Amino acid sequence: MYTIKWQKRGLPQSHNLIWLHDKIYPTDIDKIIQAEFPNPQNDPELYNIVVKNMIHGPCGPLNLNAPCMSDGKCTKKYPKPYLDDTKTEDDGYPKYRRRSPKNGGFTAKIRLQGRDELEIDNQWVVPYNYFPKCSKHT
Repeated sequence: MYTIKWQKRGLPQSHNLIWLHDKIYPTDIDKIIQAEFPNPQNDPELYNIVVKNMIHGPCGPLNLNAPCMSDGKCTKKYPKPYLDDTKTEDDGYPKYRRRSPKNGGFTAKIRLQGRDELEIDNQWVVPYNYFPKCSKHT
């Protein structure tokens, strides 16, 4: 089952509903979707893409005027909690692995408008599709 919507700039957007015969396991999810900074030594190109394009906010105490803020809280529930392993929940939504820097997670430095550099970790990474066999990530 699917629907196609047209975005404001005329590009199509597809919403798909897929039923799986077998249960999907967290290790299967981790092969496709990541919510962490990749290792900057092993894949500097992907690391830079994630730092540039896949960071939420920051919001909360770091930026109370962020568009996602409502009543002093992020409506997207960032920063996300650390998890050492991806977990599948009963509601069907996965909670993605987000390792802390103490447990092998990586960090990045970003610059907020008009402020100094800020070091962020995996709590701020928006989940992204990861295709390691692609020759280019963009």
